[in-house]
Amino acid sequence: MIQRALEKLLRASRKSLLLLGPRQTGKSTLVASLKPDLTINLAHEPTFLEFARNPEELEQRLGALGNLRTVFLDEIQRLPSLLNTIQSILDGGGAPRFFLTGSSARKLRRGQANLLPGRVHTYSLGPLVSGELGREMDTRAALSTGTLPGIYLDPDRSSRAKTLSSYCATYLKEEIQAEALTRNIEGFSRFLHVAAACAGSFLDLSKLASEAGVARQSAVRFFEILEDTLIVRRAEAFAKSERRRLVQHPRYFFFDTGVLNGVMGNFEPSSDRTGVLMEHLVFNQIVHTASSLDQNVRVSSFRTEHGAEVDFIVEARKNTWAIEVKASKSIGKHDLRGLKRFRDFHGKKCGAAVLYLGTVEKLIEGIEILPWQIGLERMGL
Repeated sequence: MIQRALEKLLRASRKSLLLLGPRQTGKSTLVASLKPDLTINLAHEPTFLEFARNPEELEQRLGALGNLRTVFLDEIQRLPSLLNTIQSILDGGGAPRFFLTGSSARKLRRGQANLLPGRVHTYSLGPLVSGELGREMDTRAALSTGTLPGIYLDPDRSSRAKTLSSYCATYLKEEIQAEALTRNIEGFSRFLHVAAACAGSFLDLSKLASEAGVARQSAVRFFEILEDTLIVRRAEAFAKSERRRLVQHPRYFFFDTGVLNGVMGNFEPSSDRTGVLMEHLVFNQIVHTASSLDQNVRVSSFRTEHGAEVDFIVEARKNTWAIEVKASKSIGKHDLRGLKRFRDFHGKKCGAAVLYLGTVEKLIEGIEILPWQIGLERMGL
């Protein structure tokens, strides 16, 4: 079993915690490794029904057991009202420490959930990252079937693909339909597939709506659902001004290459797809590594009106890196044009690097050419 980077932070904390993340990222496994005294799994239907029927169920169970140091409630988003009870227990003093897992904070807030400000520390868990694997992540496997822990560690590629193929159906049934996030499951399913086909590009909701055969207003809501359930994440357009950031089109990425491929029904990182998959992999490794270290990071994209582009601008810990991602083992001077343009725009103090599939570190015209996993390490990720 691979030790998650976030485990050290969770063990060091003395506060109750809320661990958020998409399904199958290993939230329950990570919290179980902390050995809670009591585990309550709200994904278990009989347990969920008991708590839904009786608002005092949690207090009654804790009162009967007594002297518990830690209590784990899994899938808290299924019953957000329990957070009010937990707040009351914590405010009473002498309470156990609570471990809570669930989906995104945005989704919980939409359900008017009390996120216990000041009482609970919130963390995010994504798929496996390169640092957790000693910088020895299998790139081809990551591009093909992603890095969700249980899937990445499965030695059988066909088994990995089969699991991912069912991910979409499970997501639609348990995450969308069961929680009544939308009544138009057919329209949402079409939108999901179109969004996957266009992933990595600049967000154009009108185009997505047209190709999915849904109204633009529905497309807006469907994309919000994908964000709320942590399936996709935006990379806003870079600008020195916060105001300018908000008026330019963002790019968007699925949280895992394997899930993206599962939605598409295509697990082959062929030459026509490797570029997009490589960008997804690097983007996700940056944001998920930052989450595993409990660091704030902003990842944006850069494009000028004259067509100069840089894949990612990474701002973390007062450092700025301009990153170009290449699904290639050779890099030429023509691959550096966007990075040079960004340094002219932003100033030469920022780091600039090409992350590629090669194994040799190089320096071309002051720009580092780095194997992608070494590049992440160089950036402190």
